[in-house]
Amino acid sequence: MSDTATTTAPIAVTGERADLLAQLATQRHFLRFTTRDLTDEQAALRTTAGELCLGGLIKHVTSVERSWAGFLLEGPSAMPDFMNLTQADLDQRAEEFRLLPGETLAGVLATYEETARRTDALIAALPDLDVSHPLPPAPWSEPGIRWSARRVVLHLIAETAQHSGHADILRESLDGAKSMG
Repeated sequence: MSDTATTTAPIAVTGERADLLAQLATQRHFLRFTTRDLTDEQAALRTTAGELCLGGLIKHVTSVERSWAGFLLEGPSAMPDFMNLTQADLDQRAEEFRLLPGETLAGVLATYEETARRTDALIAALPDLDVSHPLPPAPWSEPGIRWSARRVVLHLIAETAQHSGHADILRESLDGAKSMG
């Protein structure tokens, strides 16, 4: 992703765009909040029957956000070829969901924060939220469908909220801490 959007003066964001960015920021906050006061070892623990851990969820959401930001800039060429994923692709994707040796919670949170900053700057600088690109072919997508920048931002909000819920379950299973309530 180009650094152009991140090196210019901040753009005053108002209206719909401000609302979308505020909601995305709220969902990001709750996701990050689930990792408060954890050690790297705790962030790497699988606390449910699944493969998920808190550090891995942060890594995954970061990767997804980067991918969709690339889509906003470059269209479907920025996305993986979902119709022809290799075993190596699947293995690499599985590593997104784990905190690997040498990775730290602080490190993945810092990367997430930088990704969020770049995404926010990109969304603020987009000339029009109605600009759209075709989605790349994928088994879960209707052929020929296009997504507007607005739809991508709404998807990022939904994706982050969904994984924040996963993170809340993982955290409560770890030590009883809750994000709310």
